[in-house]
Amino acid sequence: MSNLTFEQYQAGALRTAVYPGRGTGNWIYPTLGLAGETGEIAEKIKKAIRDDAGKMSEERRAALRKELGDVLWYLATLCSELNLTLADVAQANLDKLAARQQHGKLHGSGDDR
Repeated sequence: MSNLTFEQYQAGALRTAVYPGRGTGNWIYPTLGLAGETGEIAEKIKKAIRDDAGKMSEERRAALRKELGDVLWYLATLCSELNLTLADVAQANLDKLAARQQHGKLHGSGDDR
């Protein structure tokens, strides 16, 4: 098990980021990459349902691990382009969910619950 932090991951992702306008607030490229990679995850899950009666094979799990890593990479680069840190985004999300839970509003829809 790795002790890699969000900060270390985000810095590592930036070292491997090669795309037009990198580091100039180009949030479009990583956003499109993030959308594409999440689509690939959905396809693999769909095929598990269609081809394997919803069971997760080790082969498919390994493929999903790679795709999830790609999602994380694009998320990290998008955060960097927006001058955010993964750690801050993660903490803000946990805080939001804890507040919703405290108010009995985990279910439902809308951002401002």
